[in-house]
Amino acid sequence: MLALKNIKKSYTTGDFTQVALNGIDLNFRENEFVAILGASGSGKTTCLNVIGGLDNYDSGDLIINGKSTKEFKDVDWDAYRNNSVGFIFQSYNLITHLSIMDNVEMGMTLSGVSAGDKRKKALEVLERVGLKDHIHKKPNQLSGGQMQRVAIARALANDPDIILADEPTGALDTVTSVQIMDLIKEIAKDKLVIMVTHNPELAHDYADRIVEFKDGEVVSDSNPLPDKEVNSQYKLKKTKMSFLTALKLSGTNIKTKKGRTFLTAFASSIGIIGIALILSLSNGFDKQIKNFESDTLSTFPIMISQTSAEIDQETLKAQQGSILGTSTDENAYPEDKVIYPIEPVAEKVMHTNIFTEEYIKYIENIDPKLVSGISYTRMLNINLLKKQDDVATIVKTNSMNFTSYPKSLDNNGPSYLEQNYDVIAGSYPTNKNDIVLIVDKKNGVEKTILQTFGLDSKADSIAFDDIIGKELKVILNNDFYKANGNFFTINGNPANLIDMYNNPRAITLNVVGILRAKEDVKISLLPSGFSYSDELAEFVLNDAVNSDIVLKQKNSDFNVLTGEPLDTAVDISNPTGMSSKETIMSALGATTTPYMISIYPTDFDAKEAIVAHLDEYNQDKSETDKVVYTDLSGTITEMSGGIMNAITMVLIAFSAISLIVSFIMVGIITYISVLERTKEIGVLRALGARKKDITRVFNAETLIIGACSGILGIVIARLLIFPINSIIKNVTELENVAQLNPLHAIALILISLVLTVLGGTIPAKMAAKKDPVEALRSE
Repeated sequence: MLALKNIKKSYTTGDFTQVALNGIDLNFRENEFVAILGASGSGKTTCLNVIGGLDNYDSGDLIINGKSTKEFKDVDWDAYRNNSVGFIFQSYNLITHLSIMDNVEMGMTLSGVSAGDKRKKALEVLERVGLKDHIHKKPNQLSGGQMQRVAIARALANDPDIILADEPTGALDTVTSVQIMDLIKEIAKDKLVIMVTHNPELAHDYADRIVEFKDGEVVSDSNPLPDKEVNSQYKLKKTKMSFLTALKLSGTNIKTKKGRTFLTAFASSIGIIGIALILSLSNGFDKQIKNFESDTLSTFPIMISQTSAEIDQETLKAQQGSILGTSTDENAYPEDKVIYPIEPVAEKVMHTNIFTEEYIKYIENIDPKLVSGISYTRMLNINLLKKQDDVATIVKTNSMNFTSYPKSLDNNGPSYLEQNYDVIAGSYPTNKNDIVLIVDKKNGVEKTILQTFGLDSKADSIAFDDIIGKELKVILNNDFYKANGNFFTINGNPANLIDMYNNPRAITLNVVGILRAKEDVKISLLPSGFSYSDELAEFVLNDAVNSDIVLKQKNSDFNVLTGEPLDTAVDISNPTGMSSKETIMSALGATTTPYMISIYPTDFDAKEAIVAHLDEYNQDKSETDKVVYTDLSGTITEMSGGIMNAITMVLIAFSAISLIVSFIMVGIITYISVLERTKEIGVLRALGARKKDITRVFNAETLIIGACSGILGIVIARLLIFPINSIIKNVTELENVAQLNPLHAIALILISLVLTVLGGTIPAKMAAKKDPVEALRSE
């Protein structure tokens, strides 16, 4: 069944070549006990290694059941060692961190034998060698003879055709040697046993056939077998080691080095801890920002002005980069001794919106559930009078002390004022003639505003009752302005003012309530002062459009109040972008088109829906016809989010340095493990493990370390979050800032796994390339 045909093998070291086998021709029977004798260096062990597939011959052929091995690849030799050969070594070569049972089962594990069959067969062979009662012990708990019996049991477990024994009694006493030789003799009854020994007496007492070697050649053979034809029906079952087996091997090895494994995992986890804490803080601050945005910025309106600044993503990114110092402008700070003319900023970024009736209706068709209110900012000057001690005077209003509050689209739901402001005196307005006083969170109102509206601004405080019910009068244009040829003047003398005040056509306004922003509203968007309804503004505008002063101003190229000439060209310096004539016309109420529209979303989700609604209007429109809006909260959110992400990435980059150190350290630790487990590598290769199986064993070890490192890092980071949150609360009064996202935790564990496996890849490949014969000789 086994034949060696002109086998030659030599070893070269530098310029010196040592011939180990010089044309060996031997045929072996299917079952016989062959002893190979010879002095040290005669080639007998090399011949045994060649027969066992541990060492490759240089020339000739090794024939197994008629099949030549000349074309064998590494996987074929692995399968051959696993299926056909069982090794018994002088130094036992047991895997010390595995139990007796696991050592015996290892060859069958590589063959893919089921767990039940493996255990049954292992128990049988252990009983045969007399060790059934020691199956749970480790090799270092056994005597030399017992360890050799385990080695024999391991050699028999996979039912090989050939048993190769290299000085099986060399390390045993005489009594134990006899017991082992009796056992091997019994095995030789139904198998081919080839034993290498220095002891001629032992060989003659037990062997059926004695072959003597000298200088790499066969010098005698006591029972040679002539050549004969054998039909080749030899098939090899490919070996395989499951990753679960690799994990078990590495896991049991790691158990023997718990302290070192813990320190390695801890050192490797430092980078994970750092990144986990950074992500926790980033996640927490991001949530704090989002809470602030939802509580504060969600009340910020989407503003649509007749002139609007266009801020694109490129500009936004440039601003972020400038703030963080992460971007530079290559064209900045030129050395050229010249000046480059550029376009005015206003011309480059300003866009003129055209408010058509269609667009106004489109705005008001927004789903009322999305909008808490819509405010229209107009250039209109409302003609307002106050009365004190039977004397009427003009109230000089402006956009800061007399504003309109947003109107609601949903008449059945709460108004904007009801949603965002509490009534601290009086009631909410119910009709167009009701006005309210908005105060700040400390009930404060600027003295100038109080003085303008006829209240005692010098007093330390003003009672609510002195304000509730206060009366003001709106005077329509035809009563307020008096024609004087081509010009108009204000009926400003006291007698005329009191007459206007008492005129039935005057619109009486009553202060019905004092309002203050609710406690959960972080920023009050309505300024402190008196506020009126948009219905009032519309009423005044509808009357003003056909008033005498407006009709006169419309057809005049000069200001009908001052006589100053008016320009119809757009004034870039004017924030409104209007010409001087358009400005005076708007102030007189010549146009019902608002200068700016402010849409107040109910929340952040509603804001996104409103933005989508506004974007839909601009689809398929030319650049001129598009209406550009300003989403201030969106801009702030994106800016803050971008800055937060950039800061997080920078901090993670610094922490990643420790990950690189961990990566290198794992490689070193794995290399040390390879050196420590070199003999184990040789044993596994002798049992038929493939090179990829060896790689898998060490990859499994680094995987375990990586998992321990990742989990340990997350646990430590999670524990550190408690004191960190306590410190942050003491410093900033913010609670539970650091919050580790479970997805981040899982991702970091996976990163730890990947990095440690990558770090151990090179040492694992080195382990796989080790020569099995050299590995078995290592200590």
